[in-house]
Amino acid sequence: MTSDSTTDPASAPRTDAELWDERYRRSDRIWSGNPNTVLVREVSDLAPGRALDLGCGEGADAVWLAGRGWEVTATDLSRVALGRAAVHAAEAGVADRIDWQWHDLGVSFPDGTYDLVSAQFLHSMGDLPRERILRRAADSVAPGGILLVVGHAGFPHWEPNPDPSVRFPTPDEVLASLEPRPGEWEVLLSGEHERVQNDPDGNPTTRTDNALKVRRTG
Repeated sequence: MTSDSTTDPASAPRTDAELWDERYRRSDRIWSGNPNTVLVREVSDLAPGRALDLGCGEGADAVWLAGRGWEVTATDLSRVALGRAAVHAAEAGVADRIDWQWHDLGVSFPDGTYDLVSAQFLHSMGDLPRERILRRAADSVAPGGILLVVGHAGFPHWEPNPDPSVRFPTPDEVLASLEPRPGEWEVLLSGEHERVQNDPDGNPTTRTDNALKVRRTG
């Protein structure tokens, strides 16, 4: 049986995982290797327990948490990033404290409950069901535990063609999207902050991000 049409694999839509793997392969390292500033500021005083790091990238946050005594489950969509993260953990001597898991969080999610669930810049190049993922993240917080969500407040100035359909929610909108029951969460932090980041040419520039930190009260 023959067909007069063919499908070019190169023209087929790529998955988010493929897009992120491709991005990571472009360079030996994308991120700084340092933990996110808000995570360090907001978690340093917490007693270590079980932590879940969503969108862990090359693993800097997970390695930092493990170094402070946390037992960490860290997940990402990119297997390339997870491989680098595992090497980072081994070099830091904390490999035994981190469980690296591959997940497309819109489809699957790590099991268990956690004393800390951290979602740092959980944005994607594709169609990410972020609100649904964050509701699942909130469900994973143990009583008395912390949910920390940090995200961008807008596109960087160097973005050539920002998608007008993309919205960056405020902390209040993130909280509302969790669909909390009355008295379920205590808000510890909700607001915007500025951060210095180098642009693609290596020049420091200021970006505005936002953060929501809530504690499950029961």
